[in-house]
Formats: sequence, structure tokens, C-alpha cells
Amino acid sequence: MKVLVVKTSSLGDVIHTLPALSDATKAIPGISFDWVVEDSFQDIPALHPNVQRVVPVSVRRWRKNFWKYRAEIKASIRDIQADEYDAVIDAQGLIKSAFFTRYAKGKRYGLSKTSCREPLAALAYQYKVDVAKGQHAIDRVRQLFAKSLGYDVPSNFFSYGLNKASISDSSGLEAPYLVFLHGTTWESKHWPNEYWQTLISLATAKGFNIYLPWGNEFEKTRADELSRLSEKAYVLKRSSVKQLAEILMNASGVVGVDSGLAHLTAACETPSVTIYGSTSADLTGTMGEKNACLQTNFACSPCLKKVCCYNQQTTVTPACYQTLPADLVWQNLVELMV
Repeated sequence: MKVLVVKTSSLGDVIHTLPALSDATKAIPGISFDWVVEDSFQDIPALHPNVQRVVPVSVRRWRKNFWKYRAEIKASIRDIQADEYDAVIDAQGLIKSAFFTRYAKGKRYGLSKTSCREPLAALAYQYKVDVAKGQHAIDRVRQLFAKSLGYDVPSNFFSYGLNKASISDSSGLEAPYLVFLHGTTWESKHWPNEYWQTLISLATAKGFNIYLPWGNEFEKTRADELSRLSEKAYVLKRSSVKQLAEILMNASGVVGVDSGLAHLTAACETPSVTIYGSTSADLTGTMGEKNACLQTNFACSPCLKKVCCYNQQTTVTPACYQTLPADLVWQNLVELMV
């Protein structure tokens, strides 16, 4: 059986889809997948052993000037139509993913208009699947695949299915090391710098080297500032998603805020703590055997706002993080690394 998966972005959402592929692989012998994904995330599907072909698209770039890139868009559509499939599953439920799904050759499956985020997307599917909202994103995708392909979601099995043999330890980093994922998109998701400073002190005192990745100049500046606290704290070179997967998989432990790289860490099965303040771990939190999600305990958390609006006296900003100080985070990570 050959299935085309359409899940273009973002990094965390792409990773959320991997357990569904593992479920299907377990239930249907010989199944294989092709995957349509944003080019910046194409390394992730390739890490699953049952993904045969990755079809990269560049929606984030194309939407800035559709006419300028129309030749590229047509070429990507031709790539999608290069094979015929037993099933085409839109695992995203957005108009942009439905656009690609509509062009694919095969029976088209996707969330019903009451189940997906953008109801118009359901018009692209021949088979519309009802999946209850209010569940974790990973659970919803697993149910979508199970209902589309005709099996039951396994109750005692959960695996991202990463092919660890394909990820070498060639980073050259000095073990034992921890990775601190300090970067994220919203201002309100940022754990206070003073807490990162304390965490670095706690970790280096126990003999760990600390590595700090970054994805833009703002994050690079913060990483540089944090690295100056200790001769055992280092700023990583700018790395690809595949390189970061290698680094995360071989780390002793990871601490991160709500970000795609935190989800990648969970998929790598590395001991890790993910910190949630303005966002909630209930529906999109990191999930894994060696992963712990720490949610702030504060009156207005999770507020789901990009900027903290708390205007009362507080010891840190954003205010909710005062309920998740560095020593508590460190304690949870140590317990996972045992």
C-alpha cells in the first residue's frame, strides 16, 4: 500500500504526524509513504524508515509573490502527480494543504469541515473524517490515519519511528553535554534570561557542557550573552534541522521552551523538560517517554497571548514563569536523566 501524506508545516506539526506513520506501519505490512512538506522541514520525514520520497514545497516563499514563483509551483504539482496512491491523507486540514491534496492522484482523505481548522479545506477531500476536537494534536492525527486506512489506533504502542541508525554522532561536541533551547517565536514564551543563567550554573557545576542553538540574530545575541557565564557554555554554529536532530539525539538532556525543536527532542527520545507559560501543553505539548512538560501555575496562564500583559508587581517577566524557577526545572531534568 502506498500513501501520500500532506503536512507542510510547521516543524512541531510535522513531528506530530510521525507517530501516525508508525501506527500504520505496524497495522499494515508493506505500507510506504511519500510526503509533501515545506522545504525547510524536509529532513524530518526522511528520518522515518517508511518514508520513500519527500516532495518539498516552498509555500512560505511562494505566498510572498505567487506570480514570480508560478513555474516552481507547477513543477511541485508535477512532482506530486508523478505517482498514483492508494490513499492521499491531508494531515493538516488547511486550505494550503488541501490545495496540494486536490492535485494528488488517489483517494483523498482529510478532516471533515467540523473537525479541521479551516472548514473550506474539506471540499478537497473525497472522504471526510470526523475526529473530535479538544484532544492532543498527535492523538488527532493518529485517529485520522486509523479511520482513513481502516485500523484501530494501538492502545499500548507509541513511537515516532525515527531511524536512529541514520543519525550519526559526528557533531564533534564534547560529552557529556546538555542542550538549552532558549529560542522561540512569541515573546511571552521566553523563559527569563536570569533563569537560564542559574540553570547553566547548576548544570556546569555537575560537569556538563552546555550548547546553545540559535535561529536568528536575536537568538544569537542571547546565546552569546548566556555563553559568557561559563567556559563550559558554547554557542552552536547555525545548524540544519538534520544536524540539530543529531545533536539532540546524542545529548544527555535538553531543556526547552515551547518550540519545534522541543518537539524534535521528544521524538529523539532524549531526556527533556519543556516549559509552558503563555501556551498550554494540553493540546500541543511535547510528548515522549523521557519528556516532561512543566506548566506554569499562575492566574492568567495560559493566556495564549504573544506578549505578556500582566501589570502587577512581579520578580520576572513574563510573570507566570516565577512559578517555574531554574532549580525546579533542573530537578525535573535530573530525574529524567537517571
